[in-house]
Amino acid sequence: MAENASGYRGVRRRPFLLLGTGCALFGLVLGIIIGYFAIPKRATPWSAALTREGDPSIAARLQREVTPDNIRENLRELTARPHIAGKEMDLGVAQLLRDRWLEYGFDSARLVPYDVLLAYPSRDPNRLSRVSLLESDGTVVVESQQQEAGVDDPEAEPPFNAYSGSGEVQGELVYVNFARAEDFQTLVRDLGVDVAGKVCIARYGKIFRGDKVNQAGQFGCAGLILYSDPEQCVAPGMAVWPDGWMMPSTGVQRGTVKGTNGDVLTPFYPANEYAYRLPEQDAGLPTIPVHPISYGVAVEILRNMAGPEAPLDWQGGLDITYHLGPGYTGPTSSRTVRLVVNQDREVRTTYNVIGTIRGAVEPDRYVIVGNHHDAWVYGGVDPSSGTAVLLELARAMGKLKGEGWRPRRTVVFGSWGAEEEGLIGSGEFVEDYIRSLQERTVAYLNCDSVASGNFSLSVAASPLLHSMIREASKKVPDPYEPSKKLYDTWRMKRPEEEGNPDTRPKINKLGAGSDYAPFFQHAGIASSSMRSDIDPALGVTSYPLYHSAYENFDLQDRFIDPDWTVHQAVGRLWGEMAVILADALVLPLDVRDYATALQQMMDELRQEHGSRLSAQNIGLEHLESAIANFTRATTTFHQTVGSVDKSNPLTVRAVNDRLMKLEGAFIDPLGLPDRPWFRHVAFAPSSVNTYAGQSFPGLADALFDIDNAADQAARWEVVKKQLAVTTFTVQSAASTLVNNLF
Repeated sequence: MAENASGYRGVRRRPFLLLGTGCALFGLVLGIIIGYFAIPKRATPWSAALTREGDPSIAARLQREVTPDNIRENLRELTARPHIAGKEMDLGVAQLLRDRWLEYGFDSARLVPYDVLLAYPSRDPNRLSRVSLLESDGTVVVESQQQEAGVDDPEAEPPFNAYSGSGEVQGELVYVNFARAEDFQTLVRDLGVDVAGKVCIARYGKIFRGDKVNQAGQFGCAGLILYSDPEQCVAPGMAVWPDGWMMPSTGVQRGTVKGTNGDVLTPFYPANEYAYRLPEQDAGLPTIPVHPISYGVAVEILRNMAGPEAPLDWQGGLDITYHLGPGYTGPTSSRTVRLVVNQDREVRTTYNVIGTIRGAVEPDRYVIVGNHHDAWVYGGVDPSSGTAVLLELARAMGKLKGEGWRPRRTVVFGSWGAEEEGLIGSGEFVEDYIRSLQERTVAYLNCDSVASGNFSLSVAASPLLHSMIREASKKVPDPYEPSKKLYDTWRMKRPEEEGNPDTRPKINKLGAGSDYAPFFQHAGIASSSMRSDIDPALGVTSYPLYHSAYENFDLQDRFIDPDWTVHQAVGRLWGEMAVILADALVLPLDVRDYATALQQMMDELRQEHGSRLSAQNIGLEHLESAIANFTRATTTFHQTVGSVDKSNPLTVRAVNDRLMKLEGAFIDPLGLPDRPWFRHVAFAPSSVNTYAGQSFPGLADALFDIDNAADQAARWEVVKKQLAVTTFTVQSAASTLVNNLF
C-alpha cells in the first residue's frame, strides 16, 4: 500500500512540474525572439568583407611608393653580369628575386624548376661559329667576329641564333630581303632567282627571326645569315653606340630561331623529372645552319654581288647597291660564302620564381603580374628594365601589406626562366598548372621591356581588358608632363584612329613575342603586355641595340630614360592595373569591347577575303549571325553586371566568374591547323610572323596564299572547316553570357 500510495502521489504532482518547466522555456524562447528583433542587426566582419568595395586609396599609395631611384638601383644590380638561361648567373638572378620577395613580406616565394633543352654556342676554339667571305683559293676576305668590339667579358656568350642547325655550308650567296614569305615568292615566282642550295642572307626586321628560318628552309636555302641593316637600327642624324643609342657597325642581334613555345622535348606537358621526352631529332627544330653578323661584316659580303638589282623597297641602309645574286660579279666572281655553325644543345634546369600576396576574401582567384629574368647578355632593356620595375612593384606592395592592406584576391608575381629561348619557363608553368590557372586566374599582366624607348606607351591586350587599361592610365601622371595623365599623351601619340588624337588610345592585338602567349593563346586567360616604345618617326625597328652586348645599364641611364621616370610611369600603371583587378568587388572587365573587336574582325575578313570566298560559294552569314548573337549577349550581360546585387556575395562571385572565364570560351581544345599549341580561335600570332597578332587565325592560315596552293581543293576544304569552327566558337562564347540557357 505504501508504494502504491507514494506512486499515486508522484503522478498527481507531475502535470504541475511540466507546466512550470514549459512556461519557463516559453519565456526564454520569447525573450530570445524579442531580443533578436529588438537589437539592430550588424554584419560580422567576415560577411562585411565579402561585399566590401576595395579601398580606393590603395592604388594611389602604391603609385607614390614606386620611385625612380629604386628602379635605377635594381637595374644596375640586375645588369651587373650576363645571365643567359640555364647558367649560374641566371640562377643567381632567380635567387635574388625570391629572397627579395620574402624580405618584402610576401606570404610565399619559391623557385620552380624545369629541366628543358637549351642551346649554346660552342666555345671550343676548334668549333667556333662564323661567316666567312672566301676567295677561290680559300683566302679569307672578311670574317664575322666572336664578340662585339669593346666587350671584354668571358661570361658574355658570342653572338648566335639559338637552336640553329649545326653544320658547314659553302656556296653562292643570294640576298632575300627580310626573308618573309612574300619576299621568297617575289624572288622565286616573279624574278626567277633560284635560292635552292644557296647560302641566303637576310636583314633582321618585319617578322620573327624564326619565321625567316622557316621560310628559308621551305624554299630550300642551304643556310641563312642574318644581320641588322642600318635602315632598321640607325636613325638618320643620330649617333651610334657608345656616343648614342643607335647600333654601331660591330653590334650583333642574338635570338632564338625555335618556332615553338615551351620545351621542345615535352610538348603540351611540363618538363619535370618524370616527363617523357621526345628524341631531339623529332622535336621539329631547324635543320639548316643560321648565324647572325654585324652590318660591318654584312656590307663586305653584300658588296659586288651579281644578279639583278634588288627592288627599290629591298634596298637597305648600307652604302652599296643591293643585288640579288646568286654569287658575285667582275673580279670577285669566284668568291663564295662559308657558313659554319656549331651549337651545343643540352637539357639544363631553368627556374621560375613564384611569389604571392594571399587574398583576404578570394584567395583562390589570381591576378598574375609577370616578366622573365633571363637575358642574352646584360638585358638592359629586355628583360631587366621590366624585372627592375617588377622588383620595385613587389617592394611597394609588400610595404602596403605590412601597413595592413591585403588584396581581396591573391596577387601572384611570376618571373619566368628561359623566355629568350622560346617562352620556355612560362610555357612550362602554364602546362603544369593549366587546369587551376584556367579556373582561377582573373588576368595575366605582362611587362617585358618596360622602357625600350621614351616616346609613348604601347599596349597590346585582350579586348576584355581594354576599358580597364584605359581607365587605369587616366590615374597615372605622364612622365614628362606631370600635369597631364598617361592616358592623354598615349591618346595623342597613338590614337585608335590614325591622325585623330580625339579618339581613344590604340590597343594592339597580342602576338606571341613574350610570356603572355602561354596564358592567352594556350590557356585562354585574358592578358596584356605594355611598354614605353620608340618614336616610329625615327624609322627604326624596335630599339636599335636589341639583344646585343651593348644593351646594358648605360643604355638606360645615359640615353633612353636618364631620370627613370618612364620606368616609374609604366610601373605605376602596371601596379594600378593589378590593384584594380585584385581589389574590385565586381571585376571591371567590359564584355562589350569583345563584341566590338569581333565586329571589326568580321569587317576585315569580308574586305580582305569576301570576294574570294564568294567565288567558292562560301558565305559568311552564319559567322555574322554568331557575332550578332554574341553582341546582343554582351549588351544584356553588361546590364546584368551593372545591376548585380553587391550585397549578395554569391551573386557577385557568379558574375565575376563568367566575366573572367569568357576568354576561355574562345579556346578550341584541338588547336589551330598545323600548330595545335595555339588554341585561341579569335586571336593568335600570324603563322608567318609570330610577333604579329592575327584575327581569326584558323581562317587566316587556311586562306594565306591559297591561290598558289598545290592542292587548292584540299585547302578550300580547310577553309570551310575553319569557318565552321570559328562560327561555333563565337556562338558558344555567347552562350556563356546568357542567364537562362535552357
